[in-house]
Amino acid sequence: MYAKLPTMSRTPDDARKAELLRKAVDYVCKHGLAGLSLRPLAKAIGSSPRVLLHYFGSKDDLIAEIIRQGRARQQQTMANLKLTSDLPPRVITRILWRHYSKPQWEPLMRLFFEVYALALQDRSRFPGFVEGAVEEWLAALEACSTRPGYTRERARAFATMMIAGFRGFLLDLCATHDRSRIDRAVDLWLTLLDYASSEEARNDATA
Repeated sequence: MYAKLPTMSRTPDDARKAELLRKAVDYVCKHGLAGLSLRPLAKAIGSSPRVLLHYFGSKDDLIAEIIRQGRARQQQTMANLKLTSDLPPRVITRILWRHYSKPQWEPLMRLFFEVYALALQDRSRFPGFVEGAVEEWLAALEACSTRPGYTRERARAFATMMIAGFRGFLLDLCATHDRSRIDRAVDLWLTLLDYASSEEARNDATA
């Protein structure tokens, strides 16, 4: 899983930069990246374009920092959930769904899907984002999906299934907010996931 970052003392300048970045992430989560302009962003977070350029170098550098900070929030949450291989994949996925489907996470999820789509169109704009968006979650969920007797390939297959379903349901929720329908679909999917895991275990026992 993700290791906790060490706590380091900050200078007033570092603290101000961190505060601006936090507010910038919140702003972009609400308004999106499309057509982002420094002037309205700076005004909304109590700063100025000159100060933002001083701290972050350029608009593109600021956007890169916003994306990194958004991903760091997700990673920290994954670490705080303390998911382990002692839990069945169904239980892990249920925990993740209950957490990330909360309304307060929707802005960050919308940002994730927006950047993902933009990166698929032009990977040079957000280098490493698409690969990291898969590998970081795959590594985390692979560790949670390793059951007794599982090979790494099987664990990765289950982790991939969890990621695909999880993101699909979240995208649907962001688009429609039809929670009752999606919750029922998640229940059905988890039943299928549990069945697939049990069926593999039975096949292994009789092989």
